[in-house]
Amino acid sequence: MNLKHVKSLISKTTSSKRLAIAITSSLVFVAVLGVTAYETTKKTVAMTLDGKKKVIRTHSDTIGNILEDLNINLHSKDYLSLPAETKVRDQLSFVWEPAKQVHVNIGGNKKSIWTTGETVQDLLQEENIPLGKYDKIVPEKNEIISESMNINIERAFSLTLNDGGKTKKVWSTSTTVADFLKQQGIKLGELDRIKPDLKQKVNPEDKVNVIRVKKVSDVVEEPIGYAVQTRKSSNLLRGQEKVLQHGQNGLQRKKYEVVKENGKEVNRKLIHVETIKESKEKIVMVGTKVMTAQVSRGEAGGKEYYVTSTAYTADCNGCSGNTATGINLRANPNIKIIAVDPTFIPLGTKVYVEGYGYAVAADTGGAIQGRKIDIFFPNKSQAYRWGRKQVKIRILN
Repeated sequence: MNLKHVKSLISKTTSSKRLAIAITSSLVFVAVLGVTAYETTKKTVAMTLDGKKKVIRTHSDTIGNILEDLNINLHSKDYLSLPAETKVRDQLSFVWEPAKQVHVNIGGNKKSIWTTGETVQDLLQEENIPLGKYDKIVPEKNEIISESMNINIERAFSLTLNDGGKTKKVWSTSTTVADFLKQQGIKLGELDRIKPDLKQKVNPEDKVNVIRVKKVSDVVEEPIGYAVQTRKSSNLLRGQEKVLQHGQNGLQRKKYEVVKENGKEVNRKLIHVETIKESKEKIVMVGTKVMTAQVSRGEAGGKEYYVTSTAYTADCNGCSGNTATGINLRANPNIKIIAVDPTFIPLGTKVYVEGYGYAVAADTGGAIQGRKIDIFFPNKSQAYRWGRKQVKIRILN
């Protein structure tokens, strides 16, 4: 190949390269111009998506298209500050908050709810769920809502609490007596009792009784009664008594175990007895001598009087059964006794009473004054038959 031909070939190659470069440069310019034009026609949109702020440039026609471009499926319960059909314009801003599904249990009734509320309190307001003063909610109202959160609401009901005798109305959401006591801050002592049983379920208007039981010691001093010893004496009239030795009570200390329920004693058990002082017995002489109103021949004479007489028995109203001289009339029903005015007939005087017989002036009476006597009879029928009458008496000594 000659030199001329080589030069011609090199010249053609150089021209082809220049053309290729020129075409490539033109295409790049057109592409850059197109991209620049595309970008400059985008609109700037400020979005708050699920609490996070974001600025984008977009050719989307509507807010719904923007969310689709971001692969966001719009739920009917989601919060969107503007309708999804809103046309996109430059400097547009909107907020999207996705709804969360939570599960609410109200007194055993369960349901699922979609919400965009931030807290449990927001959910309650959105769904118009009232919460009573004593109702119990878990989690608490200020808790932040999370996806698939479980919210449990227990409705409070009223019942009566009797704690140690003090009764009051209270509110509770408890299911058992044990839960109820815990909720009320009530602690049971070792001996305390509870009605109904701790495991039993409580219902509205039930009555829970806490019986406070205590065991205490009680020490008391009590007298020990003395015994009475009787001795017969033929020197005393039958019915008469004479104390030879006065009795004295002893003293003992007793210790009791006392069980109290709600402050009231329900049981007392004697656990110890200690004698502090021994008792002293009483000794009494009891008469056995029978008195008879007999008159000796030397006593047959004497002054005679006419007196007003009445009759009485040992069981008359106001009668003690004992005469003014100490004779027990109940123990000596057949004795012959008259009551007299001692200034007229001295006590101890033997007297003969017409229609009654020989007797002894051994008694007195408030109504027996002057020439009056009251005659003793063993029974009322005899006293009634005697009645009231004038009789003649004779003083024998």
